Amino acid sequence: MNFKNKVVVITGASSGIGKASAIKFAKKNAKVVLVARRKEKLLQVEKEISQYADSTLVCQCDVSNKSQVKEMSDTIIDTFGRIDILVNNAGFVIYGKVSELTIEEIESQMETNYFGMIYCTKNFLPHMIEQRQGHIVNVASVGASFGVPGIASYCATKFAMLGFSEGLKHELHGTGVDVTVVSPIMVDTSLFDHPSFENFSKQSTITTLKPETVANAVLKAANSSKLEIVVPSLANAAIWSKHNFPFLINPIIGNAFRKQLSKRSSKKQS
Repeated sequence: MNFKNKVVVITGASSGIGKASAIKFAKKNAKVVLVARRKEKLLQVEKEISQYADSTLVCQCDVSNKSQVKEMSDTIIDTFGRIDILVNNAGFVIYGKVSELTIEEIESQMETNYFGMIYCTKNFLPHMIEQRQGHIVNVASVGASFGVPGIASYCATKFAMLGFSEGLKHELHGTGVDVTVVSPIMVDTSLFDHPSFENFSKQSTITTLKPETVANAVLKAANSSKLEIVVPSLANAAIWSKHNFPFLINPIIGNAFRKQLSKRSSKKQS
């Protein structure tokens, strides 16, 4: 994959999948733009990738804020004159039953995970179409295909991302611009640093991935004609089974994750 001198914009680049992707793109000699809310973290990442990348740019931005995204995108276009790859990776999750979460907590996840992706896409897409070249990589989750107890509002954001991406991909046919979604299973990132995960045991669920593993898929996606790349690919079997045999798979998923919620509630009470 040749990314030499390609302008790559990565949201949520201060840690986890975003940081790992930034390092890998930098090693491929891309011009990497680091976007996140925490500038001090971005500067640390910039320092780390400076040994690989000739040109980097740090943009402090909350992607849930429309005006900040507009300012960020204008800065990037003014600096580089183009954008080749947009990686919409920023996102977070609050763990808990819908009955426990506030409306504001549910809205905040949709604002960052889904509308943040919309704002970035809308600001950069016209430039990609004008160039007749570009690729949008949206980092979703296997949760885009499974409604999971305890993270229903998070799954909703990823369902929305996958549906939007599929429709947009059809619309962009013949423009030279493409869209690919990367959907990993659970990843060992700061996503689980939120206080709501205090009594959550990752060991009780499926095996977690390293951010670097998902970052490899992000680079693959930036050159892929596929709509979705699931990580690991073995998880495609679970998605296929769920779509074709929901009456068998849905009860299994529901029971497994309800047990996790019950354990969490017991720990909170003790």
